[in-house]
Amino acid sequence: MRQLILDLLPEAPPSFENFVAGSNAETLTGLAAWLAPANSESLFFIWGDAGAGKSHLLQACQAPYYDARLDPELESLDPVTDFCAVDNVEALGESGQIVLFNLINRLRASAGRLLAAASVPPLRLTLREDLRTRLGSGLLYRLQPLSDAEKLTTLVEQANARGLVLPPEAFNFFFSRAPRDMRSLMALLVAIDRYSLEQKRPITLPLLREVLQSLNL
Repeated sequence: MRQLILDLLPEAPPSFENFVAGSNAETLTGLAAWLAPANSESLFFIWGDAGAGKSHLLQACQAPYYDARLDPELESLDPVTDFCAVDNVEALGESGQIVLFNLINRLRASAGRLLAAASVPPLRLTLREDLRTRLGSGLLYRLQPLSDAEKLTTLVEQANARGLVLPPEAFNFFFSRAPRDMRSLMALLVAIDRYSLEQKRPITLPLLREVLQSLNL
């Protein structure tokens, strides 16, 4: 079998259209208003648990995207940008914190915009006090993870859209063995679809087990 871990990559780039909102309608409305040309607030901060969709929304805004886990000192940050998104700010190093602090001040003075995200609200971040204060001075929204019922509804809709015929117990099987975040579940559905086509076999519980075993799940 081919290395199906490659199928965990999203089929389409993150967008607002393929974001599953669940109970986050207020956050999406606030973000849309912040992105509007008439907005005068320079900072929008999203926090929430891993897998809630923070990175998806930051990338959906189509601003230059920087992940502090991959670049903790923000060395790749464009020094003259007037709109950017910085993800996982809790992972910033000492120099990266200074870069972000200066960026916030510059964007505020120049009517630029910063979209930032972390796993906890600004005042609970273990960062410099002046940076935590700056991050907490903008618009703050918590992103709620989807409930199991919302995940199930979305998976059923996606399976139907793909024309997949799944055994009735398939979704409970996913939930008991696979990661519970929506990205992993959606990627698993894609992997199952592709494997079924490659093998020219219907989707049965034995086939599901093969896919999960190939992904070490």
